[in-house]
Order: sequence, then structure tokens, then C-alpha cells
Amino acid sequence: MTIAVFLGSLLAAMALGVPIAFSLLICGAALMWHMNMFDAQILAQNVIEGANSFPLLAVPFFMLAGEIMNTGGLSRRIVDFALALVGHIRGGLGYVTIVAAILLSALSGSAVADAAALTALLLPMMVKAGHDKSRSSGLIAACGVIGPIIPPSIGFVIFGVAANVSISKLFLAGIFPGIVLSAGLWITWWWLTRKEHLEPPPRKSTAEVLKALRDAGWALMLPLIILVGLRMGVFTPTEAAVVAAVYALFVATVIYKELKWRQLYAVFETAARTTAVVMFLVAAAMVSAWLITVANLPGQVVTLLQPLLDNPTLLLMAIMVLVMIVGTAMDMTPTILILTPVLMPIVKAAGIDPVYFGVLFIINNSIGLVTPPVGTVLNVVAGVGRMRMDEVTKGVMPFMAVQFLIMFLMVLFPSIIMVPARWFY
Repeated sequence: MTIAVFLGSLLAAMALGVPIAFSLLICGAALMWHMNMFDAQILAQNVIEGANSFPLLAVPFFMLAGEIMNTGGLSRRIVDFALALVGHIRGGLGYVTIVAAILLSALSGSAVADAAALTALLLPMMVKAGHDKSRSSGLIAACGVIGPIIPPSIGFVIFGVAANVSISKLFLAGIFPGIVLSAGLWITWWWLTRKEHLEPPPRKSTAEVLKALRDAGWALMLPLIILVGLRMGVFTPTEAAVVAAVYALFVATVIYKELKWRQLYAVFETAARTTAVVMFLVAAAMVSAWLITVANLPGQVVTLLQPLLDNPTLLLMAIMVLVMIVGTAMDMTPTILILTPVLMPIVKAAGIDPVYFGVLFIINNSIGLVTPPVGTVLNVVAGVGRMRMDEVTKGVMPFMAVQFLIMFLMVLFPSIIMVPARWFY
């Protein structure tokens, strides 16, 4: 009955068009009422405590770093470098998109910021070169999935806080899977465009490639600083976010000089607005998370899944399918916050490595960002590219299918994630 009250109140509020953060609060209040312990003061205290977390400070700083990079010219220089590197290959602008997405993912950790930058910079170039607009926008949307997987990652920060798992280990474990997903996109783009007879731009000379590398050098230093700092224990993920924001601000204002001081207020305001949405979601979800624990919902779910606990692979398959279904109707952050407290006890009971599960969980949620009808990244690409949603959805389908296939291969073969992760540790 408790599970029915939890799901029923949450889904009913969402069906009525109530914003997800408020739906979570309504769900929490319904659970309290059901358990005869309704108290507005407890509700308010849990909302405040939900946002009162030192690791969550990484979220606003990574958001700020992403905004500074897009406004200050760092993102554009990354794209120019990728263009100089692989732009001459047949279908090269698609490969440029993938390489640029990997590099941008190592800078901002936000799928939405990366997708907006790539759409604005590369979609007009791809269409002008003769590529199908729907397919090109689909590739850009699929590349946005890489953002929350390759560190730094806002998704890993939120999951790490909610599941009490090392964020540094999650960051390092996400590197190789992000590269594997990128390789899958590369092969899919090659397969889809192999029959296109478009004349690629001429190969850049070594001098031009070196010039592009020199121009992007300051931007490319950032992921190196973050990864080395985390690997060597110089700073925590939260401190890494501060380093990213300060470094990006320094490069954008002092080195590249593209971000003017008068633009700073608008950049800070945009980052603050985005952060406020995420943090309110986190705070509201913590009410439900606390009540889920009090009502022993994880124990009830463990009982339901008892037959699968002896087979971790089958259990993970079932969980991944569940997350896929939820991802079609819910954004990444609320999905993490709602499902993590329910699923983690099951994962631990089955003896599954929490870091391994966390990487799979975030990959699945990231793909959910391009899963219609609610895919946030799809909406961003459609909005920035001035396209209909169904055009972008049609274009993203083959790439999304390959990403899901790779994810399930990682379920079947955990060493794809864990062997490189242990090396990075």
C-alpha cells in the first residue's frame, strides 16, 4: 500500500502538470499523511537539509564553468581544434561533433550546455556541407549524452551525494565508458553516411592544426588539471568545480579576452537560475528520500525482487529496463533523486559494486535525456536549431539504439567499466 501511495501521488501530481519539484513535495506530504505522521515542520526541515550538502556545491560551480566556456570562447576554440583535426575525413563534420563533444564533456559536465554549444556552432556547418539536417541534429543530441558521463559530471555529483558513493571514484570510472559510447557514435555515423557523396573540406596543414591546438591549448588544459588533481588527491570533486570555474573565468577574461566584465552579470544570472532549478529538485527529493527510508520502501522492493538477487546480471537488466521506462517521462535529476534511495539497498543486497552500478545508472539516465517525449537535450537541439521536435527525434533514433546496446553490453561484461576504473584509481 505504501508503494501505491508513493507512486500514485507522484504520478497523479505530474499528470496534472505540477512541476516535478512540487510533485515530489506533494508525494512526501502524501506519504506522511498515510503513515499518520504529517508535520509541516519536518517537511520544511528536510527541504532545508536536502540542499545543505558540501559536495553539492560542485553543481553551481560546474554550471558556472559551462556558461563561462560558452560565452568566453573556450567552446568555440575546442570545436575549431576538432575541425582542424578530423574535418577533412569524409563525413568529417560528424566526427568533429563527436571529438568536440568529448572535449567539451571534460570541461563542463552539463549535457544541456554542451548540446546548445554544439548545435549553435556545428549544425549550420553540417547543413551547409550537405548533410541531412535531421540526422545531423540527431548526432548532436546523442553527443550530448556524453556530457554527464565523462568527468566532471553533475549527474555523478548528485548520485554520489544521494547514494553516499565516492564522487572521485565515479568520475574516474566514467572516463572509459564515455569513450566507448563515443566510439559507438563514430561507427554509427560512418555507417549512416557511407553512401553520401559529399566533398569534404581540404585537409588542414600541420601548421594550421598546430595553430588550432595553440588557440585551444588553454581550454584543453582544464580537463588535464581536473583529472590529474583528482587522481593525485590534490583536490576533491567539489574543489575541482571551483577550480574549473575560476580557471575558465581567468582564460575567458584575461587570455582570450572574449568575455567582457559587463557580460559577467548575465553569465552569473543564467548559471544561478539553472542551479536554482537543480537545487530545488534536490531539496524536494530529499523529503521523499527520508520518507522512503522511514516507510521501509527499499525493503518492500527488495522482497519483490528477491528471486533476482542471486543473479546480479539479470537484476541489473531489470533495473536498467525500469530506468529506461522512467527516462521517457522524467528528466535526469529527478530520476536520480527518486530511484537512488530505492535501488541502492537492492544493489548492495545483490553484492553489486556501487561505483559500477552508479556508472550504468548515470549512462541510462543520460540516454534518457534524448529519449522522447520529454528528452531535455532533444528540446534544446530543436530550440537552438529551430527545428521540429519530431525531426530531431527521427535523427537521434539510430544513435540512441546503439547507446542502449553498448549500455547492455556493459551490464553483461562489467570489466568494460571496472578494469579501466581500477587503473584510473
